[in-house]
Amino acid sequence: MTILVTAFDPFGGESINPAREAAAALPEQIGGAKIVTLWIPTVFGKGADQVAAAMDQLHPDAVVSLGQAGGRKAVTPERIAINLMDARIPDNEGQQPAEQPIEPGGPDGCFSTLPVSAMAQAIREAGLPGEVSNTAGTFVCNQVMYRVLRHAAKTMPDTRCGFIHVPYLPEQAEGKPGTPSLSLPEIVRALTAALEVVAAQPPLPDRGDNQPK
Repeated sequence: MTILVTAFDPFGGESINPAREAAAALPEQIGGAKIVTLWIPTVFGKGADQVAAAMDQLHPDAVVSLGQAGGRKAVTPERIAINLMDARIPDNEGQQPAEQPIEPGGPDGCFSTLPVSAMAQAIREAGLPGEVSNTAGTFVCNQVMYRVLRHAAKTMPDTRCGFIHVPYLPEQAEGKPGTPSLSLPEIVRALTAALEVVAAQPPLPDRGDNQPK
């Protein structure tokens, strides 16, 4: 079994991205699955394009994209991506789309095909904060999740796909009073627990187009 784990470069004025740092620290195998990592840019279009190309090459059993959610206190598997780009800040190439669809005419939302509730439970059982999130935002993270789910539904419907957001690292929270954070070892432990759940899942049946049900 192969799990493709993707993570973004730093953005929004940060010098590090906890998702990328944690992905780099993951073991090479989790739950018997081979972990393949891919670094992608925090850029509308380009990030999703690179994940889709890697999927076409690897045909992984699962794709788990990781992103930073500064201000969150827990590691949060995302339940749904919505068909909207509405950027509060520019991406790393200065793009700042406002109220634009990701896929004109596409479904309003695409649900994760990962077992998000079980993943959050596994994170909590590891002694760390884990919650299911019902919003992946409207920035590049959400676009990548949406487009990866659509690509899988169209070309490899047996592949499970989804997204996990992680909090700031402590060094990022310095100077931001009241902002929660988790240490790098804690984020790695949380992601490992979640990925163990993913590794235990059978392939998806062919569900066709991934639309809300």
